[in-house]
Amino acid sequence: MAAEHTSSTAGLAIGAGSRRARICVRVALLLGVLVSMFPFYWLVVMASGTNQDILGYPPKLVPGTRLLHNMGEVIDRIAFFNSLFNTVVVAVTGTVLVLFFDSLAAFAFAKYEFPAKKFLFGTLMATYMIPAQLSLVPQFVTMAHFGWAGTLKALIIPGAANAFGIFWLRQYAQNSLPDELLDAGRIDGAGFFRLYRTVALPLFRPALAFLGIFTFISIWNDYIWPLVVMVNPDRLTLQVALANLSVAYNTDYAVVMAGALMSVVPLIVVFLLGARHFLRDLAAGATKM
Repeated sequence: MAAEHTSSTAGLAIGAGSRRARICVRVALLLGVLVSMFPFYWLVVMASGTNQDILGYPPKLVPGTRLLHNMGEVIDRIAFFNSLFNTVVVAVTGTVLVLFFDSLAAFAFAKYEFPAKKFLFGTLMATYMIPAQLSLVPQFVTMAHFGWAGTLKALIIPGAANAFGIFWLRQYAQNSLPDELLDAGRIDGAGFFRLYRTVALPLFRPALAFLGIFTFISIWNDYIWPLVVMVNPDRLTLQVALANLSVAYNTDYAVVMAGALMSVVPLIVVFLLGARHFLRDLAAGATKM
Protein backbone atom coordinates (compact mmCIF):
# COMPACT_ATOMS: atom_id res chain seq x y z
CA MET A 1 0.00 0.00 0.00
CA ALA A 2 2.81 2.38 0.91
CA ALA A 3 4.54 1.66 -2.38
CA GLU A 4 1.34 2.28 -4.33
CA HIS A 5 0.80 5.56 -2.46
CA THR A 6 4.37 6.64 -3.19
CA SER A 7 4.10 5.81 -6.91
CA SER A 8 0.77 7.61 -7.25
CA THR A 9 2.18 10.66 -5.47
CA ALA A 10 5.18 10.64 -7.81
CA GLY A 11 2.89 10.33 -10.83
CA LEU A 12 0.81 13.31 -9.69
CA ALA A 13 3.98 15.33 -9.14
CA ILE A 14 5.25 14.49 -12.62
CA GLY A 15 1.86 15.26 -14.15
CA ALA A 16 1.66 18.58 -12.33
CA GLY A 17 5.21 19.43 -13.38
CA SER A 18 4.53 18.63 -17.03
CA ARG A 19 1.31 20.63 -16.90
CA ARG A 20 3.13 23.64 -15.46
CA ALA A 21 5.78 23.27 -18.17
CA ARG A 22 3.12 23.22 -20.91
CA ILE A 23 1.47 26.31 -19.43
CA CYS A 24 4.81 28.11 -19.27
CA VAL A 25 5.59 27.19 -22.89
CA ARG A 26 2.20 28.43 -24.07
CA VAL A 27 2.51 31.66 -22.12
CA ALA A 28 5.98 32.23 -23.58
CA LEU A 29 4.69 31.53 -27.10
CA LEU A 30 1.76 33.90 -26.56
CA LEU A 31 4.10 36.65 -25.37
CA GLY A 32 6.34 36.04 -28.37
CA VAL A 33 3.39 36.33 -30.74
CA LEU A 34 2.22 39.55 -29.08
CA VAL A 35 5.69 41.10 -29.24
CA SER A 36 6.05 40.07 -32.90
CA MET A 37 2.62 41.39 -33.87
CA PHE A 38 2.91 44.72 -32.04
CA PRO A 39 4.90 46.51 -34.81
CA PHE A 40 2.14 45.64 -37.31
CA TYR A 41 -0.51 46.84 -34.88
CA TRP A 42 1.42 50.06 -34.27
CA LEU A 43 1.71 50.55 -38.03
CA VAL A 44 -2.09 50.32 -38.31
CA VAL A 45 -2.49 52.81 -35.43
CA MET A 46 -0.20 55.37 -37.09
CA ALA A 47 -1.68 54.80 -40.55
CA SER A 48 -5.19 55.45 -39.26
CA GLY A 49 -4.40 58.67 -37.36
CA THR A 50 -3.03 62.13 -38.05
CA ASN A 51 0.31 63.83 -37.64
CA GLN A 52 -0.87 65.21 -34.32
CA ASP A 53 -1.76 61.71 -33.12
CA ILE A 54 1.65 60.35 -34.11
CA LEU A 55 3.70 63.22 -32.64
CA GLY A 56 1.50 63.74 -29.59
CA TYR A 57 2.35 62.65 -26.05
CA PRO A 58 1.26 60.30 -24.65
CA PRO A 59 0.88 58.40 -27.94
CA LYS A 60 -2.48 56.95 -28.89
CA LEU A 61 -2.60 53.16 -28.66
CA VAL A 62 -5.91 52.63 -30.45
CA PRO A 63 -6.52 52.91 -34.20
CA GLY A 64 -8.04 56.12 -35.53
CA THR A 65 -10.70 56.70 -38.14
CA ARG A 66 -8.62 58.12 -41.02
CA LEU A 67 -7.19 54.91 -42.51
CA LEU A 68 -9.22 55.02 -45.71
CA HIS A 69 -8.59 58.76 -46.05
CA ASN A 70 -4.83 58.32 -45.67
CA MET A 71 -4.82 55.42 -48.14
CA GLY A 72 -6.67 57.64 -50.60
CA GLU A 73 -4.01 60.31 -50.13
CA VAL A 74 -1.33 57.75 -50.99
CA ILE A 75 -3.11 56.84 -54.22
CA ASP A 76 -3.57 60.53 -55.12
CA ARG A 77 0.01 61.60 -54.42
CA ILE A 78 1.91 58.81 -56.20
CA ALA A 79 1.24 56.40 -59.07
CA PHE A 80 0.54 53.66 -56.55
CA PHE A 81 -1.06 51.02 -58.77
CA ASN A 82 1.48 51.47 -61.54
CA SER A 83 4.32 51.09 -59.05
CA LEU A 84 2.57 48.13 -57.47
CA PHE A 85 2.28 46.44 -60.85
CA ASN A 86 5.98 47.02 -61.59
CA THR A 87 6.95 45.60 -58.21
CA VAL A 88 4.74 42.53 -58.62
CA VAL A 89 6.23 41.81 -62.05
CA VAL A 90 9.80 42.19 -60.79
CA ALA A 91 9.24 40.21 -57.57
CA VAL A 92 7.34 37.32 -59.15
CA THR A 93 9.62 36.99 -62.19
CA GLY A 94 12.78 37.38 -60.12
CA THR A 95 11.63 34.80 -57.58
CA VAL A 96 10.76 32.24 -60.27
CA LEU A 97 14.15 32.70 -61.96
CA VAL A 98 16.02 32.42 -58.67
CA LEU A 99 14.20 29.22 -57.73
CA PHE A 100 14.89 27.69 -61.15
CA PHE A 101 18.56 28.60 -61.61
CA ASP A 102 19.55 28.18 -57.96
CA SER A 103 17.94 24.74 -57.71
CA LEU A 104 19.64 23.62 -60.94
CA ALA A 105 23.05 24.80 -59.73
CA ALA A 106 22.52 23.37 -56.25
CA PHE A 107 21.51 19.98 -57.65
CA ALA A 108 24.65 19.88 -59.78
CA PHE A 109 26.94 20.98 -56.94
CA ALA A 110 25.41 18.52 -54.47
CA LYS A 111 25.08 15.35 -56.52
CA TYR A 112 27.47 15.55 -59.49
CA GLU A 113 31.22 15.56 -59.89
CA PHE A 114 32.84 17.77 -62.52
CA PRO A 115 36.20 19.52 -63.01
CA ALA A 116 36.97 22.48 -60.73
CA LYS A 117 33.81 21.85 -58.71
CA LYS A 118 35.31 22.94 -55.37
CA PHE A 119 37.00 25.96 -56.93
CA LEU A 120 33.77 27.13 -58.59
CA PHE A 121 31.78 26.70 -55.40
CA GLY A 122 34.43 28.53 -53.39
CA THR A 123 34.40 31.38 -55.91
CA LEU A 124 30.62 31.50 -55.65
CA MET A 125 30.78 31.79 -51.86
CA ALA A 126 33.43 34.50 -52.17
CA THR A 127 31.05 36.60 -54.26
CA TYR A 128 28.45 36.26 -51.51
CA MET A 129 30.82 38.02 -49.10
CA ILE A 130 31.18 41.10 -51.32
CA PRO A 131 28.86 43.95 -50.20
CA ALA A 132 26.18 44.64 -52.78
CA GLN A 133 26.87 48.38 -52.61
CA LEU A 134 30.30 47.86 -54.21
CA SER A 135 28.71 46.54 -57.39
CA LEU A 136 26.21 49.37 -57.89
CA VAL A 137 28.37 51.47 -60.24
CA PRO A 138 29.72 48.68 -62.48
CA GLN A 139 26.29 47.07 -62.57
CA PHE A 140 24.67 50.34 -63.61
CA VAL A 141 27.30 50.84 -66.32
CA THR A 142 26.59 47.32 -67.59
CA MET A 143 22.84 47.93 -67.67
CA ALA A 144 23.35 51.23 -69.50
CA HIS A 145 25.62 49.52 -72.02
CA PHE A 146 22.91 46.94 -72.72
CA GLY A 147 20.31 49.68 -72.99
CA TRP A 148 18.37 48.29 -70.02
CA ALA A 149 18.68 51.26 -67.67
CA GLY A 150 15.21 52.46 -66.76
CA THR A 151 13.56 49.14 -67.71
CA LEU A 152 12.37 46.26 -65.57
CA LYS A 153 15.02 44.01 -67.13
CA ALA A 154 17.63 45.85 -65.09
CA LEU A 155 15.85 44.76 -61.91
CA ILE A 156 15.15 41.17 -62.96
CA ILE A 157 18.15 39.83 -64.91
CA PRO A 158 21.02 40.73 -62.50
CA GLY A 159 19.23 38.97 -59.65
CA ALA A 160 18.17 35.86 -61.59
CA ALA A 161 20.50 33.74 -59.44
CA ASN A 162 22.31 34.32 -56.16
CA ALA A 163 24.95 32.64 -54.05
CA PHE A 164 22.81 32.34 -50.93
CA GLY A 165 20.09 30.35 -52.70
CA ILE A 166 22.60 27.98 -54.29
CA PHE A 167 24.34 27.42 -50.95
CA TRP A 168 21.05 26.89 -49.09
CA LEU A 169 19.66 24.40 -51.62
CA ARG A 170 22.98 22.57 -51.94
CA GLN A 171 23.14 21.99 -48.20
CA TYR A 172 19.53 20.82 -48.22
CA ALA A 173 20.15 18.47 -51.17
CA GLN A 174 23.16 16.87 -49.53
CA ASN A 175 21.11 15.94 -46.47
CA SER A 176 17.69 15.23 -47.99
CA LEU A 177 18.29 13.79 -51.47
CA PRO A 178 19.40 10.14 -51.26
CA ASP A 179 21.87 8.94 -53.86
CA GLU A 180 19.87 5.69 -54.13
CA LEU A 181 16.95 7.55 -55.69
CA LEU A 182 19.22 9.10 -58.29
CA ASP A 183 20.84 5.73 -59.02
CA ALA A 184 17.42 4.17 -59.49
CA GLY A 185 16.48 6.94 -61.90
CA ARG A 186 19.70 6.46 -63.88
CA ILE A 187 18.95 2.74 -64.18
CA ASP A 188 15.59 3.71 -65.70
CA GLY A 189 17.43 5.86 -68.24
CA ALA A 190 16.75 9.30 -66.70
CA GLY A 191 19.15 12.10 -67.56
CA PHE A 192 20.11 15.20 -65.63
CA PHE A 193 17.00 17.26 -66.32
CA ARG A 194 14.62 14.37 -65.80
CA LEU A 195 16.23 13.54 -62.46
CA TYR A 196 16.04 17.21 -61.55
CA ARG A 197 12.35 17.44 -62.46
CA THR A 198 11.05 14.11 -61.13
CA VAL A 199 13.36 13.38 -58.19
CA ALA A 200 15.03 16.55 -56.95
CA LEU A 201 12.25 19.13 -57.21
CA PRO A 202 9.65 17.20 -55.14
CA LEU A 203 12.18 16.75 -52.34
CA PHE A 204 13.35 20.37 -52.64
CA ARG A 205 9.84 21.70 -51.96
CA PRO A 206 10.32 22.80 -48.29
CA ALA A 207 13.64 24.48 -49.10
CA LEU A 208 12.18 26.10 -52.22
CA ALA A 209 9.24 27.42 -50.19
CA PHE A 210 11.60 29.12 -47.75
CA LEU A 211 13.84 30.45 -50.51
CA GLY A 212 10.83 31.70 -52.45
CA ILE A 213 9.49 33.63 -49.46
CA PHE A 214 12.93 35.04 -48.65
CA THR A 215 13.62 36.06 -52.25
CA PHE A 216 10.20 37.60 -52.86
CA ILE A 217 10.42 39.72 -49.69
CA SER A 218 13.98 40.80 -50.50
CA ILE A 219 13.07 41.88 -54.04
CA TRP A 220 9.87 43.57 -52.88
CA ASN A 221 11.69 45.62 -50.22
CA ASP A 222 14.71 46.48 -52.35
CA TYR A 223 15.23 50.23 -52.53
CA ILE A 224 18.84 51.15 -53.40
CA TRP A 225 19.21 49.37 -56.75
CA PRO A 226 15.79 50.43 -58.13
CA LEU A 227 16.52 53.99 -57.01
CA VAL A 228 19.81 53.96 -58.95
CA VAL A 229 18.78 52.23 -62.17
CA MET A 230 15.13 53.29 -62.60
CA VAL A 231 15.77 56.50 -64.53
CA ASN A 232 12.32 56.15 -66.12
CA PRO A 233 9.67 57.58 -63.72
CA ASP A 234 7.02 55.30 -65.24
CA ARG A 235 8.94 52.21 -64.13
CA LEU A 236 9.40 53.05 -60.44
CA THR A 237 8.94 50.25 -57.95
CA LEU A 238 6.73 50.63 -54.93
CA GLN A 239 9.46 51.35 -52.37
CA VAL A 240 10.95 54.14 -54.49
CA ALA A 241 7.52 55.62 -55.17
CA LEU A 242 6.61 55.56 -51.48
CA ALA A 243 9.81 57.44 -50.67
CA ASN A 244 8.36 60.36 -52.64
CA LEU A 245 5.72 60.77 -49.93
CA SER A 246 8.40 62.19 -47.64
CA VAL A 247 9.19 65.82 -48.28
CA ALA A 248 11.74 68.03 -46.62
CA TYR A 249 9.65 70.28 -44.39
CA ASN A 250 6.04 69.10 -44.45
CA THR A 251 5.90 65.32 -44.25
CA ASP A 252 2.53 63.79 -43.44
CA TYR A 253 3.71 60.80 -41.44
CA ALA A 254 0.23 59.29 -41.26
CA VAL A 255 0.11 59.12 -45.07
CA VAL A 256 3.63 57.67 -45.16
CA MET A 257 2.58 54.98 -42.67
CA ALA A 258 -0.54 54.27 -44.71
CA GLY A 259 1.66 53.72 -47.76
CA ALA A 260 3.93 51.43 -45.75
CA LEU A 261 0.90 49.46 -44.58
CA MET A 262 -0.37 49.10 -48.14
CA SER A 263 3.02 47.78 -49.24
CA VAL A 264 3.23 45.29 -46.37
CA VAL A 265 -0.13 43.59 -46.96
CA PRO A 266 1.01 41.65 -50.10
CA LEU A 267 4.07 40.42 -48.20
CA ILE A 268 1.89 39.07 -45.40
CA VAL A 269 -0.28 37.23 -47.93
CA VAL A 270 2.77 35.72 -49.66
CA PHE A 271 4.26 34.69 -46.34
CA LEU A 272 1.07 33.00 -45.16
CA LEU A 273 0.68 31.11 -48.44
CA GLY A 274 4.32 30.04 -48.62
CA ALA A 275 4.77 29.28 -44.93
CA ARG A 276 1.78 26.92 -45.02
CA HIS A 277 3.50 24.70 -47.60
CA PHE A 278 6.84 25.05 -45.86
CA LEU A 279 5.52 24.00 -42.44
CA ARG A 280 3.33 21.25 -43.88
CA ASP A 281 6.26 19.61 -45.67
CA LEU A 282 8.47 19.92 -42.61
CA ALA A 283 5.80 18.29 -40.45
CA ALA A 284 5.39 15.48 -42.96
CA GLY A 285 9.14 14.89 -42.98
CA ALA A 286 9.27 14.86 -39.18
CA THR A 287 6.40 12.34 -39.06
CA LYS A 288 8.20 10.02 -41.46
CA MET A 289 11.32 10.18 -39.32
